[in-house]
Amino acid sequence: MESLKLEHVVKQYGDKTAVNQLSLKVEEGEIYGLLGANGAGKTTTMRMVLGLIYPDGGEISYNGKPHSAELQQIMGYLPEERGLYPKVKVSEQITYLAQLRGVSKKQADKNLRYWLERFEVPEYYDKKIEELSKGNQQKMGFIAAVVHSPQILILDEAFSGLDPVNVELLKSTVKELRDKGTSILFSTHRMEHVEELCQNITIMHRSNPIIQGRLKEIKGRYPREQVILNTTSEVTGIENIAGVTKVEPQEQGGYVITISDASAAQLILQTAMQQSVVERFEIKEPTLNQIFIKEVGESNE
Repeated sequence: MESLKLEHVVKQYGDKTAVNQLSLKVEEGEIYGLLGANGAGKTTTMRMVLGLIYPDGGEISYNGKPHSAELQQIMGYLPEERGLYPKVKVSEQITYLAQLRGVSKKQADKNLRYWLERFEVPEYYDKKIEELSKGNQQKMGFIAAVVHSPQILILDEAFSGLDPVNVELLKSTVKELRDKGTSILFSTHRMEHVEELCQNITIMHRSNPIIQGRLKEIKGRYPREQVILNTTSEVTGIENIAGVTKVEPQEQGGYVITISDASAAQLILQTAMQQSVVERFEIKEPTLNQIFIKEVGESNE
């Protein structure tokens, strides 16, 4: 079932088009990736989904219904700019936010304690937000977004500012929510997170959706231009093979080889086997980051 559906959505500010003819659908129990450089239209899209602003054209539906005040109870949102009050206790503001979403005070408190235990920080219950590190403030923001058990969750740069341990903790939590049926619209600059979490994506550029669909199928439309080669000893002459455009020796051993012709890969393998023992040989599919830069033509930072 489609929990969230956008059909030909348009948003304009004067003569500037912020979002142009965007259509996508997020199924129940899916993490959908929404990508784009700064100014591409991602934040405007999320604000329209949340009902903070309204589209000038097209339709947005939630479980097949138009937006209404009641739908706020099924929506959760973690904004890129964190919005918790620094001088208010964690328990006071997160339970209050849950009550605004229709949860009883008793249930809100129970849910908050569950999430604090889940993140192994039950002692934060009575702490003020300003007393926590930036990473732990972010975890409290995540809890505030999910404390009312939303059916649809909007995550904007959910992992920014977190250390690797907490990134993994939050990623596993997001996957758990997905597996329980939550529909998640996920926006980030970190392409590796999208590759791990999302099956379907939209890449926006200057307000337009330029790439959409299943990530696996999108990757299949792009040539494999990189070979990974690890050998037990040095291999020479690879740069002279027809179709090889670049050979990069790696600090930890081995080579990353860029090719312009797929047939060069087999010649690389033959050359390596004649000179050494091959420990690893891989013709790599393009990364989402490489596809993004190729299509958008700029860094995704």
